[in-house]
Amino acid sequence: QLRLQESGPGLVKPSETLSLSCSVAGGSVTTNNYYWGWIRQPPGKNLEWIGTVSYRGSTFYNPSLKSRLTISLDTSENQFSLGLTSVTAADTAIYYCVRGLGDLWGRGMMVTVSS
Repeated sequence: QLRLQESGPGLVKPSETLSLSCSVAGGSVTTNNYYWGWIRQPPGKNLEWIGTVSYRGSTFYNPSLKSRLTISLDTSENQFSLGLTSVTAADTAIYYCVRGLGDLWGRGMMVTVSS
């Protein structure tokens, strides 16, 4: 049974970089035709797709975040990661790692941007 688990800091200071990882248990990040991604939900707002990385490492980013965003695979640790630079309070949200566009979700992790 495939399971996803987010990890990283729950508090990030403004202007710093948010780094999150998602561990994949019960399967491989390089399985053919698997895509992995990140979705977030700011408090009181709708879900927002952040971006996706393919099993080959190709990336697809939300245009509104593209200039600040990096999503990558770590095959040695069987996980994938999110990096978001120059964060502001607007990046405060629950961050979810997902398979595909959301057929399997992690439990989510609250990240607050505050000094």
